[in-house]
Amino acid sequence: FAGDPDAIIAYNTMVLERSEYPDGIPKNFSIAYTARTRQLVVEFELPTVDIVPRALEYTYVKARDEITSEPRKPAEINALYADVIGAIALRTVHEVFEADQGGHIETVCFNGFVHTVDRATGHDRQPHLVSLRTTADVFRPIDLARIDKAACLDSLGAAVSRVPAEAEPVEPIVPFERADARFIDQTDLVSGHPSAHNLIELAPAQFEEILADLFADMGLDAARLPTPQGGSVAYVAHDPRPILGGKVVIAARRDHTTVGGEAVRALFDIMASEDAGKGILVTTATFDPDAYEVAASQPIELIDGNGLIYLLDEIGHPTRIAFPAAVA
Repeated sequence: FAGDPDAIIAYNTMVLERSEYPDGIPKNFSIAYTARTRQLVVEFELPTVDIVPRALEYTYVKARDEITSEPRKPAEINALYADVIGAIALRTVHEVFEADQGGHIETVCFNGFVHTVDRATGHDRQPHLVSLRTTADVFRPIDLARIDKAACLDSLGAAVSRVPAEAEPVEPIVPFERADARFIDQTDLVSGHPSAHNLIELAPAQFEEILADLFADMGLDAARLPTPQGGSVAYVAHDPRPILGGKVVIAARRDHTTVGGEAVRALFDIMASEDAGKGILVTTATFDPDAYEVAASQPIELIDGNGLIYLLDEIGHPTRIAFPAAVA
């Protein structure tokens, strides 16, 4: 109830550990939490496709005194498996929000992965099959007893594998390897650098200088564009990497409130005018589900305030984000 981040992680760990599942479904997960944005990230191990029985039905043949089976069709196996992983994702998010009696969780991100073997190399791999990010205000009104799981996940902007039975991966909306550093340690990162620059209070030229250092460290040669609609600072950059590289448009915003899909659409318009193949939208605040949904359908990467602090700290620029009391 006091909002201590470690206590919130421990509490939600107990909540999910006590969730009852049938045999064959692992209950291995990791949790990260940031108090500033009130976001909880759950990295959850899903069952493999073997959880779906391969036999559709069994028949006893009296003449031969044996039991024969009729196999399921691959399409049915894939559909059933997709239903299982969708149910686990929605159920986990529901359990977290339902148990949040202290009101400390505004956003939940669920990343579901499986342990499998790459048939081409024989190496172990852990592809993500579903990634969902939603807020309490959006999720709580949903009547889970009456929904179609696939339709519900789609409406929430979830990334779901097209062929989960073959472990076709999706990109996590909030990668947990970043969440582990950004979300668990974020409180220490902000409070541990009292002399660090507050990105909100920097002069425009100082803010742009810090961003330029970050882009340079990322290997991007960025040049400032005229200020686009919405008051953000925009850059056009070149990524020199073969195949994955090319022209990139970056928009950086010092927002106090959650950023929606319109900002993502505005960036895409700039990308089209600059003939750029990729966009990056940076904010000092957070993104709402609509922003993630719009970005998922475009070659656009979103970096929120937590991510920006983490990336700047990685290049030796310890920073913090502290809003004035009037807008906090």
